Amino acid sequence: MNKDQEPLERRADELRADLTTREPAQLAALTETEFVDSGETGIFSFDYWDKPVELSCRDYIARDKESQAVLPPVHQAMILYYFYSSRGSTQPGRWISFSELADGQFYNAAFQGYTSRKLLAHFNDDYPAFHQANHAICGEKTSFADGGYRYQILPKVALLLVHWQGDDEFPPSYKILFEDIVDYHLPTDACAILASMLTGKLIASGS
Repeated sequence: MNKDQEPLERRADELRADLTTREPAQLAALTETEFVDSGETGIFSFDYWDKPVELSCRDYIARDKESQAVLPPVHQAMILYYFYSSRGSTQPGRWISFSELADGQFYNAAFQGYTSRKLLAHFNDDYPAFHQANHAICGEKTSFADGGYRYQILPKVALLLVHWQGDDEFPPSYKILFEDIVDYHLPTDACAILASMLTGKLIASGS
């Protein structure tokens, strides 16, 4: 195991231990996932990063629905955080910045460093490459700002990547936004990890 993942793995084990004490049907309602009780064990079914995933309520290990391969540790942790943290919410009303999340203001400078500034360093004013990278990872185009792409990560968690084109006075800028209900479903550090994942996917697809 990568030593950087050890704290995440330990936290994932703690979350699993808690989730085994929870009522699966209630968890399904709070997370808006489908739950089927097969008798021996129950299975939650949902999409994660636009791919079908299953989570057993026997061991709370997430698997790819088609191949049944166990998901990597960081993805296990994100899914477990979602099930552990979700406490129900209304429909989303607006997009908010990372600094508007709980404790987000304190970590905002670091967050922008590994998301917005990293995207700017990679794409700068190469907008065709930016759009191509988003299409490559199946972003849903929106009319937000000078261009935006929506990503549904979990049933109640979505990210919006937006950009503003530069001009003679201002450089281009990129920003990752969150739906205003995300605090009801994920802790702020998990939101940061998802945004970092999106940044990495875009840069990898745009290289």
